[in-house]
Order: sequence, then structure tokens, then C-alpha cells
Amino acid sequence: MEFRTKHPTKEECMYFLRVYNTPPHVIRHCIAVTDAALKIARALNEHGYNLDMELIQAAGLLHDISRVKDKHWEVGARLVRNWGYIEEADIIKVHMTYSRYSPVERLNETDMVVIGDRIVKEDKYVGVDARMQYIIEKAKAQGHDDAVIAILKKRDDMKQLMNQIEEIIGISIDDLMKQETPEV
Repeated sequence: MEFRTKHPTKEECMYFLRVYNTPPHVIRHCIAVTDAALKIARALNEHGYNLDMELIQAAGLLHDISRVKDKHWEVGARLVRNWGYIEEADIIKVHMTYSRYSPVERLNETDMVVIGDRIVKEDKYVGVDARMQYIIEKAKAQGHDDAVIAILKKRDDMKQLMNQIEEIIGISIDDLMKQETPEV
């Protein structure tokens, strides 16, 4: 199978996930993250933004393709880059460590995928607080108590950004997540 589009389609991404043997629960997570990211991006685009929905969809679907590997963001980025999808690889590479969101007036596709990932727990939208609490509990269980302060800072930054997005789009993120996912 040969792919020569700028960004892989949803069907192509699903093919990559299956061929790479990404576990079904991780695929469901990637789909949920993508849905959340696309909903926010579509709402922002309706208010004057120009976010690339195809890039967000592809990067969202592939962001955890290697989640069962150590440093999955690096492994996944390398894999996707080798397939020729550089922009997607760049987003995948930073999705775990991305901490400085763009200013709200200059939000980009990386921001969208990272936001989607930080409001979804496994395959469900849970919001910022529940997602970050899950990350805190996971860090503590792994003996990383020192990471809690940084996680709380990320949570506060994220909540501030979400409030700004809600002001722009005129709807709460909770209500937005109840809407149908836009087609790309």
C-alpha cells in the first residue's frame, strides 16, 4: 500500500495502527483524543482560526501508535517520520513533554492534539481535573512524587487555556464534547 497524500487519511491511520500492532485499547484512546481535538479545532475555525483539520486528525490518531514502547513519543515520531509524515511526527514527538501552549490567539495543531490528549482518559472525555488527577496518581504509584508540582502547574495552565477557548467559542468544553465529531 502506497500513501502519497500530505496527511494520511483516517483509514490510512487506522491501517498503520493495525499493521504496527497497536493494542485495541490504545487505538480507542487515539480515536477519543482525535475526536476531542477535532471538536475544539472546528469550533475555533468557526471563530476565525485556520487550523489544519487533516493534520490534527492524522497526528491525533497516530500520537500513541507506540505507546507500549519505552519513550513511545520518540519511537512513534521516528516511525511516522520514516513514512514521510513530518508534521505528524513533529507533533507526536512533543505530545508528552509539551508544556508551553501557544497564546490563545495563535493556537496551532500541536496545541489541539495535546489538549485532546490531556482531557481524555483512555477512551473517554473526562476533562482537565480528572485527567490530571489520574496522571498524579500514576506518577505517585511509580515513585515520582516530585513530579506532582509540575503536573499541578500544567493543570492550572491547561485550565486557564480552556477558559480562554471557551470565551472564544461561546460554549463550555464539556458541552462541546457532547456534540458530534466533525468529519474531516
